[in-house]
Amino acid sequence: MSLICLDLEGVLVPEIWIAFSEATGIPELRRTTRDEPDYDKLMKFRIDLLNKNNLKLPDIQRVISGMEPLPGAVEFSRTLREKTQLVILSDTFGQFAKPLMRKLDWPALFCNTLHAAQDGAVTGYSLRQQNGKKEAVKAFKSMNLRVFAAGDSFNDLEMIREADCGCLFRAPQTIREECADLYCADTFDDLLGLIDKFLN
Repeated sequence: MSLICLDLEGVLVPEIWIAFSEATGIPELRRTTRDEPDYDKLMKFRIDLLNKNNLKLPDIQRVISGMEPLPGAVEFSRTLREKTQLVILSDTFGQFAKPLMRKLDWPALFCNTLHAAQDGAVTGYSLRQQNGKKEAVKAFKSMNLRVFAAGDSFNDLEMIREADCGCLFRAPQTIREECADLYCADTFDDLLGLIDKFLN
């Protein structure tokens, strides 16, 4: 049996922090895992910015509620789930993801947890586990599942390399150059073609 593991932001939905940056006019919030390989450093930077600007969890959730999946993502995920099982492995947070999962017809999602005070101020976060994407793929493989993985950021590389097969998807040039051994698909049709070859 085979399983497809995909990153969420930048693959099926827009980058949440970039959308929030545009909504708030704070350019520093545009920084994502495409730019910063150290996730803990990135999250501390984000939380500090939120607190300095008196921005709270409900402010982020309001922006997310108006977001839509990337063009073609809903059709792609439906087609994929007709062929095999799909799991989203993401470093986003459960408090962010629900509206987007609804719009994607509720694929399985493994993600992290954000901590907020009673007034909504973001105070910290908990990882589901260290190297959660890679460890999930290892666990699936230990159950004799064949795994294909795809993502667009630094935090997807270990997942892709751990999988039986995988690729980058719409990755920025810096990551493509650093990972020249990995193929990069740029359309859902291209990605679906690679997955079809993997499944067959």
